[in-house]
Amino acid sequence: MAPEDLFAGDATDATPLIWLLESEFEAWAAQQSEARRRWLAVQRIKPSHRAPVWLPPDTADEHPSVLLIAKQDESFETLARAVEALPEGCFELAGDLPDLQAGHLGWALGGYVFDRYTRAAAPKARLKASASKDFARVMRIARAIWLARDLINTPASDLLPSHLSEIAEETAKHTGAECRVTVGDELLAAGFGAIHAVGRASADPPRLIDITWGNLDHPKVTLVGKGVCFDSGGLDIKSAEGMKLMKKDMGGAAIALALARLIIEQALPVRLRLLLPTVENAISGNAFRPGDILKTYKGTTVEIGNTDAEGRLILADALALGAEESPDLMLDFATLTGAARIALGVALPAMFANSKTLADGILAEGESVGDPVWQLPLHAPYKWQIKSKVADLNNAGYGPFNGAIYAALFLQEFVGESIDWAHFDLMAWNTRKRPGHPVGGDCPSLHAVYSYLEQEFGR
Repeated sequence: MAPEDLFAGDATDATPLIWLLESEFEAWAAQQSEARRRWLAVQRIKPSHRAPVWLPPDTADEHPSVLLIAKQDESFETLARAVEALPEGCFELAGDLPDLQAGHLGWALGGYVFDRYTRAAAPKARLKASASKDFARVMRIARAIWLARDLINTPASDLLPSHLSEIAEETAKHTGAECRVTVGDELLAAGFGAIHAVGRASADPPRLIDITWGNLDHPKVTLVGKGVCFDSGGLDIKSAEGMKLMKKDMGGAAIALALARLIIEQALPVRLRLLLPTVENAISGNAFRPGDILKTYKGTTVEIGNTDAEGRLILADALALGAEESPDLMLDFATLTGAARIALGVALPAMFANSKTLADGILAEGESVGDPVWQLPLHAPYKWQIKSKVADLNNAGYGPFNGAIYAALFLQEFVGESIDWAHFDLMAWNTRKRPGHPVGGDCPSLHAVYSYLEQEFGR
């Protein structure tokens, strides 16, 4: 199933969906027939009612209709609730529509179901939509989010580095991009010592996926995604409880891959590069150890303070590679620290940026499209926490505080000073159901960042 399957094209027999803002309800109700006003009163329908409301016909010739009441700026949530609640049938939006694009996206994401391993019931309601340019754009955004959710929800048994590599290569082939994959001991020969060390204990060898697309004369945009397909914690092994959701530790790679596909499908005028360091952090006789010192692609040495702080290690190699060509913008996405979740919860990604203009732009677009992010500081005085007495850096830091900040500071060491860069530390998982956001894998920041790129480079 795809997002487009939740919509009907030229269906003529459609039930009207009367879409009102909360502030418009009283005026609308006053214009209804006496029978309908009495029915609304009996049903105790108020402006704050959020579930779809069935309205009986006023005459024998009239069809029933459905009333949707939305708060201001809740177009997404309103249609996301509706697609789940309405029965099988075709529906058509009527009246002055508050935000049609947000509504269509809400319908598309509210209807998402991960059904690869079960016969989960998909919504049966279909929304009539015109084949407009705006609708096509919304469907591409929805497909990107569905792709990221599917990848994050897939267990490691079916999404190890080799599987993710196949998906990335197929994506490149489908979109006309170029793809190069460096595998196993080839990583050592190419200088990617951190990626190799983190992934070498797995029976499925580590990989660096490198995809490029676009005109060389266009602004260079580089995306990097943390692809830890499963994280046992390594020799600093996680608890059973801590390991339960570690199939989602490749959420950053899923977001970056889906975002890259969206950029290509929308033909943004950029020179795109996608770097996905992809590993399983496993345990075996050749696993990397606490106290080991790794040489990264940049040449910087890193003492291993904790093998469960592996994400920043593989990102370091990829960021250093991306920085070599001095892109106009570099963005990385990672399920990196529990500290960011303690600070901001599971739904709000932490963003670190070395440019105020960049940060302000992404923050504004996130608010505009209903995909908020929150900026945390790259507080330079905390850099002492990533120093080592026997190497250039330590991957684990010192002390129990500000873990998200010193992780971001660690990554900053591998980004060129002249490069505009932002780092997103996110959960990639919903622990409770919200409209358009089911429990399971999700990709906060994807829509916000795409909207920013479209505003910045799409002119």
